Amino acid sequence: MGFFLRWLFAFVLVAATFNPTSFNYVRWASSHLTGQLPLTVLLGLLLLVAWVIYLRATIRSIGGFGILLVTAVVAALLWVLWDWGWLSLDDPDFSLWIGLFAVSLVLGIGMSWSFVRRAISGQYDVDDADEE
Repeated sequence: MGFFLRWLFAFVLVAATFNPTSFNYVRWASSHLTGQLPLTVLLGLLLLVAWVIYLRATIRSIGGFGILLVTAVVAALLWVLWDWGWLSLDDPDFSLWIGLFAVSLVLGIGMSWSFVRRAISGQYDVDDADEE
């Protein structure tokens, strides 16, 4: 359940920042920038804080090579699904949702990797030593 919640928050973060609908920060901010500048800045900073937390945790837990590897595995999975005819990438909006899902999956795995590594190996990260 922990991984699912971390991934779900990552997906909400990615989709709230940008998605193909009109319900995202980028489109809202571009249409409300002049009328509601303080609110636009506040929401942008809150999104930035969430992005920094997720990106920093992901980079610290799996590193740049891990991010590349997870992205490659997700891309290979999508390629297999497309090759078998289970996935169509003809619709640009659907393709964008697939990309958003992939980014959120990488962030969710990055946030969860320390817990997985501890469960598999029994080894703690340096940051985890204060928890117990």
